[in-house]
Amino acid sequence: MEAKKTEKADLTKKTGLFFSIGLLFTLAIAVMAFEWKSYDEQVDLLKGKSTNTFEEMIEVPPTEQPPPPAPVIQQPQIVEVPDEEEIKEDLNIKFDVEVTEDTKVEAVTVVAEEPKEEVDEIFTVVEETAAPKGGMPAFYKYIGEKMKYPAQARRMGVEGKVFVQFVIGKDGSITDVKVIKGIGAGCDEEAARVMQGAPAWNPGKQRGKAVKQRYTLPIQFKLG
Repeated sequence: MEAKKTEKADLTKKTGLFFSIGLLFTLAIAVMAFEWKSYDEQVDLLKGKSTNTFEEMIEVPPTEQPPPPAPVIQQPQIVEVPDEEEIKEDLNIKFDVEVTEDTKVEAVTVVAEEPKEEVDEIFTVVEETAAPKGGMPAFYKYIGEKMKYPAQARRMGVEGKVFVQFVIGKDGSITDVKVIKGIGAGCDEEAARVMQGAPAWNPGKQRGKAVKQRYTLPIQFKLG
């Protein structure tokens, strides 16, 4: 009578598992063998390279650089110069005038002439400036009587100062009248017209002489 085995003791059911474990173990050993051989080859290759490099470095002979040549110093040459010979020469100087101890020499005096002023020169600043006859208040009174406020300026409400420039001649006459800064609306023309008809001034003086002088005068336009 054959003895019956229990299911736990039956190893036939685990045959596949054992086969798989054995196969994995065999593959692992084979892989390690190949890797170990490759590692040995790499180590041998590195050793061979390092050894060759070291041997090559030892075989190179040291280079010796020759020292630079010493500079050549040339001694200065001393050249003897013969003594200069004294040159004797008789100088014969003749004067047309005989000079003795009793001769008196007259001093030469140089007189500087004053520069002549140009006749047509026009001054801006002079020692004695030109002025209206009777003074500035009388002149402004003349302007107030002769000046007419332009109708256009009245309509537009224009106010301000008109700067008129003119030349006062040697005889005090007023010429070359022009407006250098105006306010427009007919005021500039009116200021120039009044100045052109103004009476003569007292001329300006430079070093006591009457000269031409350029003068600038502001004329006020103001609505009452």
